[in-house]
Amino acid sequence: MKKIQMVDLISQYQKIKPEVDSAIMQVIENAQFINGPQVAAFQADLEKYLEVKHVIPCANGTDALQIALMALGLVPGDEIITPSFTYIATTEVIALLGLKPVFVDVDKDTFCIDPSLIEEAITPKTKAIVPVHLYGQTSNMEAIMEIATKHNLFVIEDNAQAIGSDYHMPSGDVKSGTIGHVGCTSFFPSKNLGCFGDGGAIFTNDDKLAVSIKMIANHGQSRKYHHDLVGCNSRLDSVQAAVLKIKLMHLDEYISARRKVADYYDNYFANIEGINTPYRGDKSKHVFHQYTLTLEGIDRDGLNSYLAEKDIPSMIYYPIAAHNQKMFASFGSSDTYLPVTDWLTERVLSLPIHTEMEVEQLEHICSAITEYVSLKA
Repeated sequence: MKKIQMVDLISQYQKIKPEVDSAIMQVIENAQFINGPQVAAFQADLEKYLEVKHVIPCANGTDALQIALMALGLVPGDEIITPSFTYIATTEVIALLGLKPVFVDVDKDTFCIDPSLIEEAITPKTKAIVPVHLYGQTSNMEAIMEIATKHNLFVIEDNAQAIGSDYHMPSGDVKSGTIGHVGCTSFFPSKNLGCFGDGGAIFTNDDKLAVSIKMIANHGQSRKYHHDLVGCNSRLDSVQAAVLKIKLMHLDEYISARRKVADYYDNYFANIEGINTPYRGDKSKHVFHQYTLTLEGIDRDGLNSYLAEKDIPSMIYYPIAAHNQKMFASFGSSDTYLPVTDWLTERVLSLPIHTEMEVEQLEHICSAITEYVSLKA
């Protein structure tokens, strides 16, 4: 049996090695490392895949979120509604820009922001909502967009973990990240669509916003040496674009492979008391960036350690939510009451899931978990 990993990027690479190696060598031989033709080609392919008017590639997912917020014309003190149960980048950029994160609890089943709690968090200073499509499942975007429209708020989708997910809106199926005013993603290597370094992108169907986003990502330039906005330097390099162009052609195949792994886990754990498998919403196609269990009556940290002793990796995403982090103390976050978020941080455990998993590995993981549950019963 192969060594079990949370993500097996080497085996995935081996299957596309000839195409990837050739594409990388082409960049090297042409020496167009920055803004080479590969960037524009990948951008066009991703626009077609997502059926979105504008894709603006950038250096990483954190930059994507920051640039999106910068493009909205917000001022320090403006409030942004977001979940606390997310990777820190989502909330970090809000504080970095002098904006105030307003944390809203998540739905216990989907792990995504609970729309029923959003309106009570809205104040005259509220300017935007940042839903996070956590673990690969799209948030309840229909409800979120209704609230945003009612209160004239921007919506920025954090789509770093759910690229390729389909969401059913009343008008038909659309890709996650293309529903709000702006969508953001990360191409970190372990993502469902990951490059060989850092990378990210911003999506929008708004022509005016697209112009601002492109300028901000390029030092605020409208044309060379004409800097109309305060910007930054955030580019996707040609090597990463070349890799992503190839991997994008396989994204649906990768998603299908992950969903098959999730199906195996679902079936195995279906009747084991205390193990709650991921909820799959009827409006969202879960793409399983993570396969995350919620454990009740089972020692999560004990199981995590037990699996590690057997060389089976598992991860806790996330043990400390944003509202409990010291960095947000000045925003009064320590007084925030988010019972579902706090409950989840003590109970979630993510298992290995990737495109190259074998049945033997899955059997080994599942038997180890049931063994632990039996020992502690």
